[in-house]
Amino acid sequence: MNTRRFRSRKVLLAAVAGVTVFGGSYGLAASLGLTTDSLGAAQSVVAACQSGTMNVAYTPAYSASLPGYNVTSITITGLAAGCYSKSYRVTLSGAAGASLGEVTGTAPSTGTSIGPISITASAASVTGVAVVFEG
Repeated sequence: MNTRRFRSRKVLLAAVAGVTVFGGSYGLAASLGLTTDSLGAAQSVVAACQSGTMNVAYTPAYSASLPGYNVTSITITGLAAGCYSKSYRVTLSGAAGASLGEVTGTAPSTGTSIGPISITASAASVTGVAVVFEG
């Protein structure tokens, strides 16, 4: 009988500890305060700053040191008002998505284009461009 009472207390103690730990974790996660303008340990749907298409064009220049062509600058066109004054990051990528170069900045408060933005990468190696707006 004494063993049974000890076992019941042990189970009760384990249950109380489990509820305390789970409740504390849940409370901490709820305090993250995740919004669409911030990052944290959770998921949130983030709206794009525009629904239309942006275009990215890059300017090549011959480099005798390669020899070959380098991308020397990029220009983003088709910018909508929703992206004005937001921070951006442009990444040129190559084989297997490897980053060849990255540049950051802030979009203008008016107009439909950003650039030219200085960046250097081998033009022959560029297979993709990623543009991300934040804020």
